[in-house]
Amino acid sequence: MRTALALLLLSTPALAQSETRTLSGRDVSVYNLVGTVRAVAGTGREVSVQVTRRGADAGRVRIESGTVRGRESLRIFVPSDRIVYPDMRRSRTEIRLHEDGTFNEGDWDDWRSRDRVRISGSGDGLEAYAEVVVSVPRGQRISLYLGVGRMDVSNVEGDVLVDVAAAEVEVVGVKGPLSLDTGSGRVSVRDVTGDLTVDAGSGTVNVAGVKGTVVNLDTGSGTVDARDIEARDFTAETGSGGVRVTGLKAPNVRVETGSGSATIEMLSDVEDMNVESGSGGVTLRVPATLNAEIEAESGSGGFHTDFEIVTWQIGRNHVRGRIGAGKGRIRLESGSGSIRLLKI
Repeated sequence: MRTALALLLLSTPALAQSETRTLSGRDVSVYNLVGTVRAVAGTGREVSVQVTRRGADAGRVRIESGTVRGRESLRIFVPSDRIVYPDMRRSRTEIRLHEDGTFNEGDWDDWRSRDRVRISGSGDGLEAYAEVVVSVPRGQRISLYLGVGRMDVSNVEGDVLVDVAAAEVEVVGVKGPLSLDTGSGRVSVRDVTGDLTVDAGSGTVNVAGVKGTVVNLDTGSGTVDARDIEARDFTAETGSGGVRVTGLKAPNVRVETGSGSATIEMLSDVEDMNVESGSGGVTLRVPATLNAEIEAESGSGGFHTDFEIVTWQIGRNHVRGRIGAGKGRIRLESGSGSIRLLKI
C-alpha cells in the first residue's frame, strides 16, 4: 500500500504553493521574473501580495523582501540561468538579473555585473514561475516589474509604474498617474483618469478613454491607436508604424511617425499642432469652425483640403495660410505621401 502511494505521489504534478506577504510604506515595488502579475484595488494601509508558485519545479521559486534602493520591495525569481515558461511556446528571451532579484532598472549599475537568464517555452531548465496578485490600497505609489508573462492592472487608485521586459500589458480603470515601460508586447489601456506615459520598445499601443493633463504615447515599432482622449498636451510617436487618433480633445498636439501614416480626428480647438510623417500620408479631420494658421509641406503627394484658406505662400509642395481668424497654429509635413485637411 505504501509503495502504491509513493508511486502515486511521484506521478502527480507539483501542487501550487501559495503564500501572502505585505509591504508597507508610501512607495513600494514588486518584482516577478516569470509568470503573471495582476494588480487590483485593495483596502487598508498595506500592499498585500499573494504569490502562487507554479510549474514542475515550483519549489525553486524564491520570494525575498526588504528595502532595495530606498523602497520596500518584494522580489520573486528563480535562481537559475535557464527557466522554462510553457506559455511562451516557441519563443525565448534573455533578461539580466541582479543577485537581489531585481531587473529592468539599468541606470543604477553596470549591466555587465548581472546574471544572464534565458527564459524559453521549452527545452532544458527549471519549469518554475509565479502567479502574483497585488492588492493596492488607495493613494499608494507602487512600481510593478515583470520579466516575461502578462501584466494586468484594474481599478487601482494611486501612482502606478509598470515596467515589463517581454509581456502583454492591459490596464483598465486606473485613477492617478500611470507610466508604462515595455520592452516588447501589446499594450492596452482603457478608462484612465490621470497623466499617462507609454514607452514601448516594440508592440501595438491601444489607448481609449483617457482624461489627464499630459498623454504621451511612444513605440519604437508598432502602431498607436488612440480614441476618446482629453488632455492639455498629447504626443504620439512611432519609429515604424502608423498613428490613428479619434475623438481627441487637446490644445497642444504632436504626432510623429518615422514610417507609417498619421490619421487624427480633433474635437476641440487647436493652439499648437505639429504632425510629421517621414513616410506615409497625413490626414487631419477638424471641426468646421477651425481657426488656425496652417502650414503644410509634402515631399510627394500634394495637399488637399475642403476648407477655404487665405493663402500667404503657395508652391508645388508647400502651402502656408490662414483658416478663419487664425488663432491656433497647425503644421503638417509628409516626406512621402499626401496631406489632407478635412472637415468632420
